[in-house]
Amino acid sequence: MEDYASSDEDYYNQYEADDLVDYDDGDPDIDYTVASLNLGCSSSKVITQESLLAAQREDLHRVMDMLSLKEHHARTLLIHYRWDVEKVLALLVEKGKDELYAEAGVTVVKCDEFFLSKISSIITCNICMEEVSRKEVTLMDCGHYFCNTCWTEHFIVKINEGQSRRIKCMAYKCNAVCDEAKIRKLVGARDPYLAEKFDRFLLESFIEDNKRVKWCPSIPNCGNAIYVEGDELCEVECACGLQFCFSCSSEVHSPCSCLMWELWSRKCKDNSETVNWLTAHTKFCPNCLKPVEKSGGCNLVVCICGQGFCWLCGGATGWTHTWQSIADHSCGRYKDLEMKAARAKRDLVRYMHYHGRYKAHTDSFKLESNLKTISEGKISLIEGRNSTFKDFGWVTNGLYRLSRSRQILSYSYPFAFYMFGDLFEEEMTEKERELKQNLFEDQQQQLEANVEKLSSYIEEPFDEYTEDRVDELRLKIMDLSAITEKLCLKLYECIENDLLASLHHATHHIAPYMSKGAERARGMPS
Repeated sequence: MEDYASSDEDYYNQYEADDLVDYDDGDPDIDYTVASLNLGCSSSKVITQESLLAAQREDLHRVMDMLSLKEHHARTLLIHYRWDVEKVLALLVEKGKDELYAEAGVTVVKCDEFFLSKISSIITCNICMEEVSRKEVTLMDCGHYFCNTCWTEHFIVKINEGQSRRIKCMAYKCNAVCDEAKIRKLVGARDPYLAEKFDRFLLESFIEDNKRVKWCPSIPNCGNAIYVEGDELCEVECACGLQFCFSCSSEVHSPCSCLMWELWSRKCKDNSETVNWLTAHTKFCPNCLKPVEKSGGCNLVVCICGQGFCWLCGGATGWTHTWQSIADHSCGRYKDLEMKAARAKRDLVRYMHYHGRYKAHTDSFKLESNLKTISEGKISLIEGRNSTFKDFGWVTNGLYRLSRSRQILSYSYPFAFYMFGDLFEEEMTEKERELKQNLFEDQQQQLEANVEKLSSYIEEPFDEYTEDRVDELRLKIMDLSAITEKLCLKLYECIENDLLASLHHATHHIAPYMSKGAERARGMPS
């Protein structure tokens, strides 16, 4: 099994040298060339606990060298602008240094201890109004000074409140951020643990305040973070193996947008469909208010509490509303209830349609994950017969393409549920919605049909076939692998160009199509 690509990593590596995958070792009449596109992909890196400090210093030194700043000033500037070095550069050109520093609370004109030496040896603190010696006073870069006790209390409160990344001066209307070295010294003298917590907050701000860095959402947490250099709307894979959407930190879900996926996840978890079912199939008893389901054909029913009521209008039966006659029957109320029930039933049926197909493909995706082990066993049996077949990469490639396409199909159903539902009701006329839905479903059905074919071919017992029949199956799987990838790309193009791009008021974006799936983040040197 030397030539057999035994893992997904081997599959990935086959395509590193070229953007085109050429399967040309079979029928010359079949075009197997597939555009292996990673459109708009981002270069991502894994930040471990060991490499976090090095990653932070890289950005700090860029700003320090560019603006001739000290480290704590550069950190204050970057924290304010969410560690976006390019934004700092752009604002520097647009606004100049003075306004750039003022907005971030950076004071570079230092008032040193010589300033204090000119003041009397006894100083009155303007916070506690106590007289203290000059040695018990700390001066900040902004020129304000208070006693060490007041400074320390101020810093401790801010650190405990989780506001320690940018602790501002205590002086009235002063926007300057305090020197982190002085904070560390004063807090450390009273509580070394709190000083360590302050340092940890400063270090972790590179991840928590940085729009290009996200903690890996793995459970249990692996402790890694992911840094992306390109488009932040992408899907990445951490070193721990977890794949997730960088934009919203949930599981990979393209071609479903982040908002659509959030709505869909919430809908699947909460009891909204239970409410829809109750609205469509039950009426509330006017006496005990419990939901009642009608089991017979008569529209006058009796609740378990003994109260009889009219199924048409929901009103209790009594002197004027009896089994024999109905007086003052509210036809308007009846129509409203019927319309409400019909709408709830329609929404429920629609949700069940899309959820059923989403779940079917999700279940198939899980079941087909075992095919790799099964296929390896089949290959071993073939090789044990001293077969002329030595290269079984087409099996691995087919398995990966099946898995990737199945995943895309799964998430295309939540997308369709919202795209052609009430979410964009004002964006399209009924005719436009029908045309767009037909266009999308045509692409979706083509992909679905080819995925099912590919699945059936890969599941065939090719270890029992003759070599000629194995060769025939190989060509079919290679052909379908190429076709399904092209159809995946076409589905994404349809969503991006024909559906989402046509929206006028709503803004939805999806992670770009990645032929190889979520990008594997590279390690960052520590």
